[in-house]
Amino acid sequence: MSCWEIAKKAEIGKLVLDRPVQDWLDGALRLPDVQLLDLSMPIVIESTRLPQGFHRDPIDQIIVATARVLKCPLFTRDRKILQYPNVVTIKV
Repeated sequence: MSCWEIAKKAEIGKLVLDRPVQDWLDGALRLPDVQLLDLSMPIVIESTRLPQGFHRDPIDQIIVATARVLKCPLFTRDRKILQYPNVVTIKV
């Protein structure tokens, strides 16, 4: 979902990349410890059960649920995600 969100933001001009989006994503996915994950049933279910009423953006719900299910930190600048106490975040 993060790859899709990056591509959509680049498409509408909310994100400016230094190269075509396909090249940028390919490069990002070659970084150490970065991997493309499948959307799994546990992540889908978790996205509908986030504690304390996480906000209604379904893409953010999937992203947060992924971090929670996989027990990994979430690197983000998103203010709403950073303020959510039920996921470990690292501000970038």
